[in-house]
Amino acid sequence: MKKERKASILGGVRIVDLTSVVFGPLATQMLGELGADVIKVESPEGDLLRQVQPSRNKKMGAAFLGTNRNKRSVVLDLKTVDDQGRLRRLLADADVMISSIRPAALARLSLDPETLRRENPNLITVSATGYGQDGPYADRPAFDDIVQSVSGLASLAALRDPDAPPAYAPTIMADKLGGVTAAYAVMAALFHRERTGEAQHVEVPMFETLSSFLLVEHLDGATFEETPQDFGYARMLVPHRRPVQTRDGYITILPYTNVQWARFFQAVGRTDMVDHPWVTDMDARSRNIGAVYDMVAELAPTRTTDEWMELMQQADIPAMPVRNLADLPADPHLAATSFFQRLDHPSEGTIWATRPPVRFSATPARSDHRPAPRLGEHTAEILGAGDD
Repeated sequence: MKKERKASILGGVRIVDLTSVVFGPLATQMLGELGADVIKVESPEGDLLRQVQPSRNKKMGAAFLGTNRNKRSVVLDLKTVDDQGRLRRLLADADVMISSIRPAALARLSLDPETLRRENPNLITVSATGYGQDGPYADRPAFDDIVQSVSGLASLAALRDPDAPPAYAPTIMADKLGGVTAAYAVMAALFHRERTGEAQHVEVPMFETLSSFLLVEHLDGATFEETPQDFGYARMLVPHRRPVQTRDGYITILPYTNVQWARFFQAVGRTDMVDHPWVTDMDARSRNIGAVYDMVAELAPTRTTDEWMELMQQADIPAMPVRNLADLPADPHLAATSFFQRLDHPSEGTIWATRPPVRFSATPARSDHRPAPRLGEHTAEILGAGDD
């Protein structure tokens, strides 16, 4: 018997997506997983991410497949008057337009928020920008590495080790964080419209988003104006905050509370430390956290990773082995939660994807509403055969 599909949170919401690469497309994929009808508007050349390798077929790269599920693709050349008109017809009954085109360029096409809302008062417009539009960087181009640099993320390595050069995080942090932020911003704007009837313009700048994210903890002592101290959360920046080497591999062991530290030292036979101020006084431990972590690192080689895991589980102390990305498909927890999804793509064959991590009991998110589309696959379907 075929299982009945439950209703989706964003069923009936239409989103016209004029974004490319990762920032905007990740946001709209997340919204598509919640049931929104996402129409991806692409130039005749297509989203640049289509060409990023590896791929099985031209313009269907793995990264594109991973950020464009649950969308339909329409090709429009916005340099032409005819296609500008077609886009306006799409927007006439849309709920949301999200764009990574620079606002000044949209204004030249009369696609600015004010003009569009005169034509469709219910339209929520979203700008996925590099920088806030009321600052001096407004017109500058921005990519993930650029934003990692200007936000201070790349310099965190030097805060940890003054001899270390600046370094990018080995993941597209600014793009992905921007995408998640844009997704929740769209949801909030939709909720506001539902309650009040008022549509609005939303700006999601990568620079401010990543800076805000980093300064949650790293504003630290600079929080206090009267007694200013340095930026940087000390526990994150001590050189020995890293996985520790066991007899046969690496593990992260992380007692955090006073009670957990006491249980840790009790479990490893260092009862002399149970009543030490570094264990009983969090302030003292914070000021000496590097030395505390050194003690864990010195003890780690005395046991195998499995032995440490068993001991830490018995003591109810957070610990996990260090894994490679290639280990994740065999992880027993991810297997039990069906995290990896085997999907059949009409042009790319069998592919693997990850399921949406958030679970809703009444309106579950899905990763298999629609496979990532081929370039212009739905132009005729959406615009009509005469407009293809």
